[in-house]
Amino acid sequence: MPVPSADFKKAINRLSDKEKETLLLRAARRDAELYDTLSFELLPDVTVETVFEESSDRIHELFAVGATGRLLNRSLTKALQKAIKEVTRARRITKDKRLEIDLNLYILRLIFDNYSGQFDSVYGGFYTATARLAARTTQLIVSNLHEDLWLEYKSDIDDFLSQLHARNKSHSLKFVLPRELTIPD
Repeated sequence: MPVPSADFKKAINRLSDKEKETLLLRAARRDAELYDTLSFELLPDVTVETVFEESSDRIHELFAVGATGRLLNRSLTKALQKAIKEVTRARRITKDKRLEIDLNLYILRLIFDNYSGQFDSVYGGFYTATARLAARTTQLIVSNLHEDLWLEYKSDIDDFLSQLHARNKSHSLKFVLPRELTIPD
């Protein structure tokens, strides 16, 4: 992202309100993420909850439509990658770390409820990507949320981590997969 220079800022300040409005509307039409960000910032009916609902619908659609075909494991891995990009997009729009954690947990629930059988496939890409998401979500909870909120996520995270550790592939991971979400005393 370019950083606006002092001259650029002065030029913006010299514009009339009508010119600023025209410029802003033109930029919003060209960039969908900018439009969503401005909608979140300016419209009272666009909240974190509505962004969560829209993103979770897109994620569900990615897995429902994108996870088909002869090589299901590969298409699930691609759907998971796209879902993670959708989570990143939602976080950039709202700048809400808890939303990122909640969407990651939504993805993990979707995977464990519907596609955990694919972990036993000879292809390890989907298992590895899911384990990486679980490890990242655990790390996000610890680093971005207050300790009082950790209990809210502990049972889900511990369940996902124990299911991942129960697979033989957990021994061949090239990163550390935590065994549980550890809550300090």
